[in-house]
Amino acid sequence: MKAYITKLATAIPAKRVENPPGRLRKKTGIAARHIASDGETAADLAYRAAENLLCTSDCREAIDFLILCTQSPDYFLPPTACILQDRLGLRKSCGAFDFDLGCSGYVYGLGIAKGLIESEQAEHVLLLTSETYSKYIHPEDSATLPLFGDGATATLIEAVDTNSFGIDGIVYGTDGSGAKNLIVPVGGQRHPHATTEVEETRDKYGNVRTNRNLFMSGSGIMNFALDVVPKALEEILSKTHLAREDIDYYVFHQANQFMLRYLQQECNLEGMPYWNNVAEVGNTVSSSIPIALFDLLRNHDGTSLRHVLLMGFGVGLSWGGCVVDLTRMNRK
Repeated sequence: MKAYITKLATAIPAKRVENPPGRLRKKTGIAARHIASDGETAADLAYRAAENLLCTSDCREAIDFLILCTQSPDYFLPPTACILQDRLGLRKSCGAFDFDLGCSGYVYGLGIAKGLIESEQAEHVLLLTSETYSKYIHPEDSATLPLFGDGATATLIEAVDTNSFGIDGIVYGTDGSGAKNLIVPVGGQRHPHATTEVEETRDKYGNVRTNRNLFMSGSGIMNFALDVVPKALEEILSKTHLAREDIDYYVFHQANQFMLRYLQQECNLEGMPYWNNVAEVGNTVSSSIPIALFDLLRNHDGTSLRHVLLMGFGVGLSWGGCVVDLTRMNRK
């Protein structure tokens, strides 16, 4: 039995925020973002995405594992995935857990699902991604705020009796020495809210943040991506015995238009089918690749997408990539 993606759904918050015209909007290509409301959590968005998937099929009773990728959990404990198992009405024999990862999280989730299925621990895995990074960003941080949008996705990965691979050539990587390049410093057990004073800073451009807000070194993340992504791409092609021209579509983490263009050049992918569309959603972290896949499938015939190369990279610092076969997608 091999693991295949068979269904995909998304949930985008109703609140749409336009980025002001100017240099940053033009450079990043992000015209607008969708932001969770004050009472709306990542769990709520994940629930909506899952229901959007489950309501179009009769697979609810078949789900035997639920995995949630989020860095915006409802609670430190219990796992949000356990709460979602109950909200979604999944059977009690269903396994469920969260994993804390960002922009590479979707690829990691596919790897986990593949391992569960191909080791015969599960047959129907529901992979959820959901983030509300907007709640971590200071409203006066105009360098970071316009980049991130909120959103969730649901992916059904099923066991298929075949000798071919639906998820192949997985590559992972980690460089924890760069952890401080993308971080919320205060709030965990290292620096708890209760015992850590609020420290506010203002940079030379007037951007304000505190130590309780998201900090991102744009140059640090850019240099990291340019260093690791081309090498990871070569490793994936080598593992799958594919040439660049064999890939039907390249779908990288949708960070911003500027970074995606640079990576396209560095990876020698100019002129090849390469997804770069952040205009209406921005950087949705772990949800960015599956949202891109959802949009890709709305614009292309899935039967022609046998080799789609995915590449995630970011917070951790971490990265991951693989090739997926989307020809078994259920379009009901």
